[in-house]
Amino acid sequence: MNQKSIIILAAGQGTRMKSDTPKVLHKISGKPMLYYSIKEALKLSDDITVVLYHQFEKVKTEIEKYFSNINFVIQDHKNYPGTGGAVMGITPKYEKVLVLNGDMPLIQASELEKFDIPNATIVMSVLKLESADGYGRVIIENGNVKKIVEQKDATIEELKITTANAGIYQFETKFLLENLPKLNNNNAQKEYYITDLVEMAISQGKVLKPLIVNEENFKGVNSKVELADAEVIHQNRIKKEFLKAGVILRLPDTIYIEEGVTIEGESIIENGVSLLGKSKIINSHIKTNSVVEDSIIKDSDVGPMARIRPDSELNKTHIGNFVETKKAKLNGVKAGHLSYLGDCVIDEGTNIGCGTITCNYDGVNKHQTIIGKNVFVGSDTQFVAPVTVEDDVLIGAGSTVTGNVKKGELYLTRAKAKTIDGYFYKHFDKAKKAKEEK
Repeated sequence: MNQKSIIILAAGQGTRMKSDTPKVLHKISGKPMLYYSIKEALKLSDDITVVLYHQFEKVKTEIEKYFSNINFVIQDHKNYPGTGGAVMGITPKYEKVLVLNGDMPLIQASELEKFDIPNATIVMSVLKLESADGYGRVIIENGNVKKIVEQKDATIEELKITTANAGIYQFETKFLLENLPKLNNNNAQKEYYITDLVEMAISQGKVLKPLIVNEENFKGVNSKVELADAEVIHQNRIKKEFLKAGVILRLPDTIYIEEGVTIEGESIIENGVSLLGKSKIINSHIKTNSVVEDSIIKDSDVGPMARIRPDSELNKTHIGNFVETKKAKLNGVKAGHLSYLGDCVIDEGTNIGCGTITCNYDGVNKHQTIIGKNVFVGSDTQFVAPVTVEDDVLIGAGSTVTGNVKKGELYLTRAKAKTIDGYFYKHFDKAKKAKEEK
C-alpha cells in the first residue's frame, strides 16, 4: 500500500443536480457516486478522510453501509467555505496527501498511482482538451506548472490554452499544513480556494508537476445529464470485464448490471436483462427482459420476462415467463409461467402449474410454504401459508391448500360442477327484452 493519505471532498450541495438528494449520493450502477471514490482510494491508502457538510448525516449513514474504516469530518462551512476550507483542520497520517473529489465516480486507482512523481511538492491533474472553455487554464513551462488562471481572469492569449485543471492534487503534507493557514477569502465568492496553494507554491519556488490525465477517468458529475453519461461509461466497463471472462452478453447495450453483481461459468445474459444488487449468476441462462435482484442463480434458466426478487436461490431450476419469486429456495424445480412463489422452499422434481400463488402474507406477518420432492401442482393453485406439502403429492388444478398434505396424497378442493340446460338463451333473451322495454 502506498504511503499516502487521501482526502475526499464531498461537502457540496450540487444545486445543478436539481435534487434534494446530496450530489454524491446520486447512484451510478446501483451505488452512490461517493462509493466509487472511496473504493478506489482504499486500494492506495489506509488513511481516508471524507469531508462532508450538506446533509452530512444522510451521506455518512449511507456510506457506512459499505465502508467501516473511513474518517469523516464536517467542514466549518460558515467560517471556511470553499475547497481550501474543506481541507483545513485535517492532519494526514503520511508525508503525501492526495485530494480527490467525491463527484468523480469514474476514477480508478491505477490512474491515481500516477500522481507519485518524485521530488514534486504538488502534482496536479491536467486535461488536454480541444476546447478548455469553462475550465481554469494551467500554464506549463519546461515540464512544470507555472500558473493557474481562472477563465474569467484569463487574457486573450491565455484563453487559447487548452490545458485545463482537472481538480485533483497531491501535496507534500508538510507544505499543505504550513500553507493552509495562509489562505484567504479575498475574492468575489468569499471562499477559500485550494488552487491558491498552487500559487503559493509557485511563489515559494517549489516544484509543481502537471499530470496529464484521461478525461474519462476524471469526469466530474454536476448534472443529471453528466450522471447519465457517466453511468453509460461505467456500465460499459462492467460489461467489458464480464465479456473478457467468457460471459455471453446479447446486445450488451440493452443490459443493465449493477456494481457488486458476479457472473461465473458458462452463463448467457440476453437483451433487456437487469442484474441488481449482489446477485450471483453461475452457469445459467437469463432470458430477455428478466430482472434478478440480490439472488443466487446456479445451473438454471430464467425467463423471458421473469422477476427474481431478493433472497431467492435457484439451483437446477427452470423459471418461465412472467414468474416471480421472492425469498424462494428452489432446487430442481420447474415453474413454467404466470406464478408467484414467495417465502417458500420447493424441492427437486416438483412441477409448479400455471397461475400458482404462495399466499405468504396475512396482513401482519409473512409465512412460509414448504413443498417436498416430486410434487405435481395443478394450475391455478393457492397455498395459504404456513403450509407444508410432503413428497409425492398431487394437487388438483384450482385447489386452495390451507393445511398440510402428507406424502402420496391427492389434495383437491374443486367445487362440484353444476349445469343448467338452456340458461344461455334464457339469460340473454331476458336481458334483450328488458333493454327493448326501456
